[in-house]
Amino acid sequence: MKIYLPDNSELEFDGPVKVMDIAGKISEGLKRNALGAVVNGEILGMGELVEKDAHVKIVTFDDIEGKKIFWHTSSHLMAYAIKELWPETKFAIGPAIDNGFYYDIDLEERITPEDLQKIEEKMAEIVKKAYDVEASKMKRQEAIEYFEKEGQDYKVELIKDLDDEEVYIYKIGDFVDLCKGPHIENIKSIKAIKLLSVAGAYWRGDSDNKMLQRIYGISFMKKKQLDEYLQRIEEAEKRDHRKIGKELDLFIMRDEGPGFPFFLPHGMILKNNLLNWWRNILLERGYGEIQTPIILNEALWHRSGHWDHYKDNMYFTKIDNEDYAVKPMNCPGSILVYEENTHSYRDLPIRLSEFGQVHRHELSGALHGLFRVRTFTQDDAHVYCLPSQVKDEVFKMIDLADLLYSTFGFKYKIELSTRPDDFMGKIEDWNIAEKNLKDALEEKGLKYEINEGDGAFYGPKIDFHLEDAIGRTWQCGTIQLDFQMPQNFELSYINENGEKARPVMLHRALLGSIERFMGILIEHFAGKFPLWLSPVQIQIIPVSEKFYEYAEDLRKKFKEKGFRVEIDERAEKVGYKIRQAQLKKINYMLVVGEQEMESGLLSVRKRNGQEIKDVKFDDFVRDLQEEVDSKRIED
Repeated sequence: MKIYLPDNSELEFDGPVKVMDIAGKISEGLKRNALGAVVNGEILGMGELVEKDAHVKIVTFDDIEGKKIFWHTSSHLMAYAIKELWPETKFAIGPAIDNGFYYDIDLEERITPEDLQKIEEKMAEIVKKAYDVEASKMKRQEAIEYFEKEGQDYKVELIKDLDDEEVYIYKIGDFVDLCKGPHIENIKSIKAIKLLSVAGAYWRGDSDNKMLQRIYGISFMKKKQLDEYLQRIEEAEKRDHRKIGKELDLFIMRDEGPGFPFFLPHGMILKNNLLNWWRNILLERGYGEIQTPIILNEALWHRSGHWDHYKDNMYFTKIDNEDYAVKPMNCPGSILVYEENTHSYRDLPIRLSEFGQVHRHELSGALHGLFRVRTFTQDDAHVYCLPSQVKDEVFKMIDLADLLYSTFGFKYKIELSTRPDDFMGKIEDWNIAEKNLKDALEEKGLKYEINEGDGAFYGPKIDFHLEDAIGRTWQCGTIQLDFQMPQNFELSYINENGEKARPVMLHRALLGSIERFMGILIEHFAGKFPLWLSPVQIQIIPVSEKFYEYAEDLRKKFKEKGFRVEIDERAEKVGYKIRQAQLKKINYMLVVGEQEMESGLLSVRKRNGQEIKDVKFDDFVRDLQEEVDSKRIED
């Protein structure tokens, strides 16, 4: 039996082997730190068997899959502690999430912040007993009877919904829970725990069901990790794009349009500066810009495959008694543009970009500022090329991504996402597409991880995960290789033999959602945008009404040079105006009084508090222009 590792090396075993033994064969140090593995896209625990040839990535707490195993176990530990404190509690579900875990409970007593402290203490007490996490199976009917006896109605309902003859049971000490896993081997490694909050949650997300209490928490292997996490949370709260967006008058959200952002004048300056810069970059690289309709007939979405694979996320309407859909993606519209003309192999590659507005249905509970909305604009592009051109076009897209992310000071990681369970087309085509992307990454010498089963329904993809100023990661850009839609739409070009042939289609969005990228930028810079992006670059602060006219003349001079300038003419003290400008994250403040008016020199204050006196106008403009042109980022 062969085991394929992420570095392309192979291990051989005579038969089924436990994950822990695979880790041990790689190295004993890895085995000591490992929490489980990703096996053909599925997360397994250390004690679980790999029974056939498989792609295996051993994971530690440094990997998101390792964290999920650790946090999933922590949710059961929390449930155990709650059961000890409130034996009458009924338990619903307790999964790992992106940042920790939660458990939904049914308890008449309302959990308070003081109760969270009690639960934490009980969890720590249980951890000291160093229980193994014991896995077993139970006959379906036996499990129903067991949990009925325990008064665990939600577990009984979950089991009855299963078709399996047997169900998975996990045991920690005296606590027994229904769960498939995976989990860590022993709870003693859960060294640092913090329960964060309590919220309401309907059972199974249905408002017709009972409201439960959802307790959120996070855990780590070391106290230092928890301390660092809590510091990041505190910093993240200060950087919350919803809070800063309101303070800087960038955007608002209204109950009249949940999930549909309203951009204010300052927000539109930020958005347009970003898009205009990116539009010019794309024009320089041979992209032609198009615009396609937001609403197209339903038949198109059947043909593209979206109806079968994406309709639950779409909005629909009727026009002239015919069925139409609001587009959730831009690709079918781009295909219609390509179809309009006959193309020769000499025309390819054809690169079409579109800043296309799409609409996707999101549950109201998932909406979150600009990060999760129901309408957004993608910096979409579709490249139609010869099979022989695929690798070179992917190279160009990777270079474009690097230019984009480095401009804003982002580090990034790359994932190759492979065929999902719900896929369209032939497996043979998928294998070729995945190999093309893998070869491109390897020839570029780029490190990447395989994300099994997370490709789009029409093709595999390269995903870019950005790391922001406080160490958080964001899935952002994507490059997708698609053999399916060209087949569905019977796209063609005339090859060198005068015959029809099928082009390959590359989908590419690197900003991704413009709205989401703006939210990331707001938090990355904490609202302190680089000068070229700032809605207001200079604030002129006259010390009294006497200098308003001079301030206006100065504003006009800066405006003629292409800079965005405002004057604060409020009847307030200069110190107050300076503090307000700093709160608005304005890059430069110019205090205008008698001395400045008589000398014609500028008194410049940067938003970091640094002051520079007696600056010549032309020198200041030259420095500003250099800062804009270089896209310089403050330390």
